[in-house]
Amino acid sequence: MNKKRMISAVLAAAMLTTALVGCSQSQSSDEAEKNFNYTGTGPITDTENATVTLLGATSAYSNVDITKAPIVNKVIEDAGINVEFTLLDQANYADAISPMLASGEDLCDIIRLPDQDPNQTYIKSGLFVPLDEYLDYMPNFKAWLEANPKEKASLTAEDGHIYYVCGTNVPYNYQPCLMVNMKWLNDAGLEVPTTLDEMVEVLRYFRDHDMNGNGDTTDEIPMSITSAFLPYMFGPAFGLDLVSGYFVNDDGVVEYGAYDSENYKAYLEFLNGLYEEKLLEVEYTTLTRDQIIERFANDLTGVTFAYGYQMSMTYSPALPYYDGTKETGVCGIAPLSGPHDGFYVARISMGNVFGVNKKSDNIILACKFLDYTINPDNQELYVWGIEGESYEVVDGEKQFTEQGKDSEWLQAFGINPAMVYPAYQSVYATDVLVADWHAEVDKTFEQYMRDPWPFIYSSSEESDTIAQYQADIDNVVATSAVEFITGTKDIETEFDAYIESLKALNIEQLIEIKSTQYQRYQSALAQ
Repeated sequence: MNKKRMISAVLAAAMLTTALVGCSQSQSSDEAEKNFNYTGTGPITDTENATVTLLGATSAYSNVDITKAPIVNKVIEDAGINVEFTLLDQANYADAISPMLASGEDLCDIIRLPDQDPNQTYIKSGLFVPLDEYLDYMPNFKAWLEANPKEKASLTAEDGHIYYVCGTNVPYNYQPCLMVNMKWLNDAGLEVPTTLDEMVEVLRYFRDHDMNGNGDTTDEIPMSITSAFLPYMFGPAFGLDLVSGYFVNDDGVVEYGAYDSENYKAYLEFLNGLYEEKLLEVEYTTLTRDQIIERFANDLTGVTFAYGYQMSMTYSPALPYYDGTKETGVCGIAPLSGPHDGFYVARISMGNVFGVNKKSDNIILACKFLDYTINPDNQELYVWGIEGESYEVVDGEKQFTEQGKDSEWLQAFGINPAMVYPAYQSVYATDVLVADWHAEVDKTFEQYMRDPWPFIYSSSEESDTIAQYQADIDNVVATSAVEFITGTKDIETEFDAYIESLKALNIEQLIEIKSTQYQRYQSALAQ
């Protein structure tokens, strides 16, 4: 798969120059658009040669010109307008667009931001139109906000306005989960583990027995997990969302997981015990996904934790005996419980955000086109493409054609064009790509998903304080976790000093800020 990216400074500079020129070529006016009754479907205007300019990113595939992609251009054709794209290198997008946004000049009508504007930097600079004042021209967005109160609350700025349209991620499906080599588990005669203690017994058995049948009882690696996924796998059993960092406990109180002097200490003690027993390997801090794939290919490991789509897409096919069934694959299981009931941490649903330039001469037309890009039919287009080319309908169900299963061809066709349009991810389209057993297993995990810390805009004062302390706190937490787990720091004698170090870095002030933010989010959610 060719994923080489265009990253040269010369190319980035050339694209920047193109942006400064191309973004000034609007050919319509608001007055002409007010009289056209746009209802959410195409066409969006009756103005001849109506044009909007759009600043977005190139494809991650260097051989793909997204402006020529059939899916992208069908949206434009059905909208009945012209779109002049200015695309900055996807790999350098934030670096290339930031100075343009800072100057605020010669920008396109519609702009894909480099991030979600968490500190309201661009909102407060007055760059973007408050879209909630233009909802009469945005029926799709209006309906979406009504149907998605959590996302609406996240998109609501401190001043009460909504400035951006966002793409979305799948929050509850194909998220990181615990996976077990089912052949090893069945050969061991063990049940699927549901608790920490049961998992320890499984790991010990895998460590001590010739699970791959090669006559060597010392080459089995009971668990292969990257350090980033340790908090996902074990934190919830201690009542902690260490993935989000900040979270709301069962009593509705905001906490910082790594500052919990009781539960976080117990979490570290448990992992230290795994490390001492060689159930968590010495190399866990440097282990990569590619190394884990290689281990499954050589039938050397029994447990991992990774993104759910990897069950039948990556790890199971690597096994030498996988025959397409769950019993011979690497299958996900429910989260482990310990002192607390286990859960999986879901994903924030908000994706890339797009705004309308306040200096545009085409604000209403730009709002209408941005709204049209999220029309439900277009979202279906982004997921499946065009019937007869990228997909076909068999027995009433959509399925990708043979060329539609070719990732490079599908990218060139314009599938999921999140670099230029707000696109919504689809569970159904993933279901048809994975094994049937995989899709069924994934659905069972929805009941265990817990929402992560929501996206909430920070005020200037809040962002300044967070910026002053959070990076240092994160560094202390990450460094100390490795030291406690590996035993280079003694948990019994040095944990209290660790807690005091976070206190000295004003973690309690940050928890207060996060509590205020969460109250603000709850107020927006209630509106």
